Amino acid sequence: MAGERHWPLTLLGGGSNLILGEYLTGLVVQPTFAAWWLEQGRDDTVRVHVEAGMDWHALVMALVKRELWGIENLALIPGHCGAAPIQNIGAYGVELAEVLESVHLVFLEDGRKAVLSVADCAFGYRDSIFKGELEGRVAITKLVLRLSRQPRPRLDYGDLAKRVGPSPSAREVAEAVSQVRREKLPDPLKLGNAGSFFKNPLVEAAKAQALLSRYPHMPHFPQQDGSVKLAAGWLIDQCELKGHREGAFGIHERQALVLVHHGGGDAHGLLAFANAIAKRVQQRFGVSLEREPRLVGVADTA
Repeated sequence: MAGERHWPLTLLGGGSNLILGEYLTGLVVQPTFAAWWLEQGRDDTVRVHVEAGMDWHALVMALVKRELWGIENLALIPGHCGAAPIQNIGAYGVELAEVLESVHLVFLEDGRKAVLSVADCAFGYRDSIFKGELEGRVAITKLVLRLSRQPRPRLDYGDLAKRVGPSPSAREVAEAVSQVRREKLPDPLKLGNAGSFFKNPLVEAAKAQALLSRYPHMPHFPQQDGSVKLAAGWLIDQCELKGHREGAFGIHERQALVLVHHGGGDAHGLLAFANAIAKRVQQRFGVSLEREPRLVGVADTA
């Protein structure tokens, strides 16, 4: 219908990682198909087929109850499964790309169906082909995940190991992750937010070393490609901005990486507030912060 009438088409999942303009023109579509099923693979592997409209956290909890391993660290991430590959969602040392086998999609221009492998998706840190070459061109209809029945806990990130026993179940890990997230992140139903507003920046090793000489306690995480990931929340906190508020928008008092909405204002005001934060970090550390939520129906003012 949108094509016949030359309407702009906007696809929405759960909307948890979006910054929306006041109005969206054209046709807005939200997939509601949400079935999922299991397929036994070789050895201890299990394929999980899940349709785009399934709630991500509900899927995680359903799978960990069956003691399937691989996505327990991704518990309580809001949104629908169909949106998960767009950002290559990740948390506590795990990214979707590590357990994803394929993405099923439809090209909006002609209805052609296709299946992309993990390599085809060009995944990066909170990035994918769906934010680049295929942005606005496809609708994701189904994911296929590859999980394991063999226990493989990933507890080397944050304080997860302190919250579970030496041999935790997948469900115990997911519940511990959920507890940590509830303690650190505000409930968007009570205080408007889009989760982590800035990506953790990647810098060259030399830049990280220079910063460590000045800030020896700075959190840093060496990457396989030689770059170093920094903690955006720590950088913002060092600028003494945690809890800072300007009108309708503020920085959460417990998590500097989360911007919150107190009511009123608009998307342009939010972007101006975020840009001011990024400028402060750039001035102090020489590090650029990149916004994580996607813009829909509003121009980028960065």
